Amino acid sequence: MKPPDPVSPPVVRLPSSLSLVLPAFNEEANIEVVVRDALATLPRFSDDFEIVVVDDGSRDRTAEVVSTLAKDDPRVRLQRHARNRGYGAALATGFRATRGDYVMFMDADRQFDIRDLRLLTPFAAEYDIVAGFRMERNDPLHRRVFAELFNVSVRILFGVHLRDIDCAFKLFRGDLLRGMELTAPGALINTEIQAKARRQGARLEQVGVHHYPRLAGEASGGSPRVIVRAMRETLVLWWRMRWYRPPKDRGRT
Repeated sequence: MKPPDPVSPPVVRLPSSLSLVLPAFNEEANIEVVVRDALATLPRFSDDFEIVVVDDGSRDRTAEVVSTLAKDDPRVRLQRHARNRGYGAALATGFRATRGDYVMFMDADRQFDIRDLRLLTPFAAEYDIVAGFRMERNDPLHRRVFAELFNVSVRILFGVHLRDIDCAFKLFRGDLLRGMELTAPGALINTEIQAKARRQGARLEQVGVHHYPRLAGEASGGSPRVIVRAMRETLVLWWRMRWYRPPKDRGRT
């Protein structure tokens, strides 16, 4: 994984506890590196942190690798789905299991660097959500084109204006996230979170983060089947949001 830029801002530590959620599906080749990097890096940001890995019904040794890491370090915890339930379901399981005052999530495919958390923490005290956006997206052209079209549709349908709605590197106020009932089973969970947070008046900041080529494993997010399912789920969420009423006590105090 590429090191951070030679000249970087001082690290701003979080004032309280942090939970990192890592959704993982068939990430045997990546998960140990990601978890060990997190264990080495997160003490720079918080004295009290945990890493929650959600194995979403992997068919490889992902869960076995994480179980071994958890035995060696109690700050690592494993949540398991008996079958593959989807990206959104994996994140929702992870969020419910967190204990931290701040919650962040990151994909477990090594396309993000946990050290880029230094770019987000300076805004944590003022904003409810600090959302990363990929400054240079290292994905195939067809995935980048679909992502831009999807971003436009989210702006139109939900009034959510994020440069990169599906960027898997975000930091949240923990109680805000755990207070949401999240139902999107796939990648649309990012849109659901932002749409509901917007209705609740959550304050948002966007920060550019690095994005790296996948080194191992295979991505499934750009397959035609996944795209068609995402389109269907988008319309379902749009309909549900017409009747959504946010909780009255979820604002920042």
